[in-house]
Amino acid sequence: MKPVRLPAAATLALPRWALYALGLLYILPGLIGRDPWKDDAGSFGIMWTMAHGGIQDWLLPNIAGLPAPEEGPLAFWLGALCIKLFGWLVGDVMGARISTIGVFVLGTVSLWHAAFHLGRRAEAQPLRLAFGGQPEPDDYGRTLADTAVLIYIGCLGLLLHSHETLAVTLQGSLVAWFLFRSVRYIEDATPRNAVLVGVALGLQTLTRGFASPLVLLVALFLCTRVLKLPSAHALRHFGQAAGTAVLISLVWIVPAALAKPYGLSPVGDWLSWNANQLSLPDWTALKAFVRVGVWYCWPAWPFAAWAAWAWRRQHGLMHIILPTWFVGALVLLLLCDPVSENGDLLKLLPPMALMAAFGLPTMKRGAINAIDWFSVMVLTLLGALVWLFWIAKLTGWPAQLAKNALKLVPGFHPEVGIVAFLVAAAATVGWIFLVNWRLSRQPSVLWRAVVLSSGGLILLWVLLMTLFLPDLNYARSYASVAQQLAARLPADAGCIGTNVGPAQRASLAYFGHLPFARVGQDSCEFLLVQDSSGRRAGQTGPVERALAEGRVMQHGDGVWGGRDMMQDFRPRDWTLLWEGRRPSDRDERFRLYRRSH
Repeated sequence: MKPVRLPAAATLALPRWALYALGLLYILPGLIGRDPWKDDAGSFGIMWTMAHGGIQDWLLPNIAGLPAPEEGPLAFWLGALCIKLFGWLVGDVMGARISTIGVFVLGTVSLWHAAFHLGRRAEAQPLRLAFGGQPEPDDYGRTLADTAVLIYIGCLGLLLHSHETLAVTLQGSLVAWFLFRSVRYIEDATPRNAVLVGVALGLQTLTRGFASPLVLLVALFLCTRVLKLPSAHALRHFGQAAGTAVLISLVWIVPAALAKPYGLSPVGDWLSWNANQLSLPDWTALKAFVRVGVWYCWPAWPFAAWAAWAWRRQHGLMHIILPTWFVGALVLLLLCDPVSENGDLLKLLPPMALMAAFGLPTMKRGAINAIDWFSVMVLTLLGALVWLFWIAKLTGWPAQLAKNALKLVPGFHPEVGIVAFLVAAAATVGWIFLVNWRLSRQPSVLWRAVVLSSGGLILLWVLLMTLFLPDLNYARSYASVAQQLAARLPADAGCIGTNVGPAQRASLAYFGHLPFARVGQDSCEFLLVQDSSGRRAGQTGPVERALAEGRVMQHGDGVWGGRDMMQDFRPRDWTLLWEGRRPSDRDERFRLYRRSH
């Protein structure tokens, strides 16, 4: 017997304006009014370099001369294209983030349609009630689609990365689109749908390599076998999908390999990076996955796990088998990645949110009410604390809260931003109305629990990205450092050799217009050193010793030129021009040297 019994009143669609408003409140804060931060400045640097460079920069992704071909170029192509189209109007930073908005829309719309198509299938429908009144298939599918999107945007991991210009963000949305294309292929196994599956896989390959597309293609094939779909043309269709994916990948691979931009072939480094993503699973990888995944995929994974349990007695259900196989395949891939990052878990969220949407209708009313009250109490309390910290930093009362709010941003002088205050106040009033709707009307609609949790999370995000955005920008931006450095650099400076990491290099090049050494450039008159602030200026340390010995020196993700550029380095041969750091960073320090003649 099916585990779902619902009246039609429980499947009233969420008003479209409300869904669109939640989406706008979710994605716009965090994109508007802030500088590139350390987490996404490196990716922005690649986009900015492409937009203001030549064809070689589009074939060899680099950050102001620092090659970065490992992931793939597609996400950076999109950002660079948006800079060219909109940068003159909104600035290069916001221009690049327009691509981030498009990526978010692609992911949410794809997930909505995947859930809608699965939700209106006959095997997914609730039990027919004795006297009628059960929901219509389209109404039920629409409700599940709204629920899937609300669960998706309520995931903590998506909140952290969906506002950054990163390749993993595009990869997550492309997985959602692949999920939708897979649903359409299983519903209608035609060559056209097979080719569109291949397009989704090919775009993923250009974004983050071939490991995920290969695993997903195998998982889809196995799903078709488990679902016992007709196999007459299955192999031919999957061959067409794989061939399409390869052809799309060659759009970059062939020109890059033949042209060898800046005398380098990025394809070899890209293939090596792909190979390094795979190894045998071990206990360390499992512990890391569980430790991060528990909060990263919250609240999707508890609902998804419940869906698997609730539907366990049913067999051959596409809405359970498809997301389950995709989640299982991607988890196995993550466990085989020896250098997995938090952002890699983004690709789990679309199939997990899809599966979670089918778990919510099977939950008891008491459990849903418990989720409601937990969301209302906890998220309202956290929102009140954010407001209290904001008042404390402006007024000094309560004193301890003011001290805690300002100790991480020494030298920062908080001010009231009228626009930011009005947006935060409007979001808070909207939350109050949402809670009042829940308490006064006692609605029976299925999505009431997830709209509260998602709405509360969006409230906290809006408050942080308005009331505390100046603080965060002051603490995490390199704009002030770049401006100080540029002021001490002679106007006729040729180039700067450096060991700074990708994020710092991108920020300093963008804000300070610093002429960093280009790809293959061996000798520079100026030298920018990034190291710990524990040593006094002029004191010999590991950086200086490595340069003096002519060795290649790595610092974070930045790399020295090595013996060709710095083999003659001696502290006495260089003059210190400037030394500085971000006020909020006690460890990182920058020193600018000029070669003595």
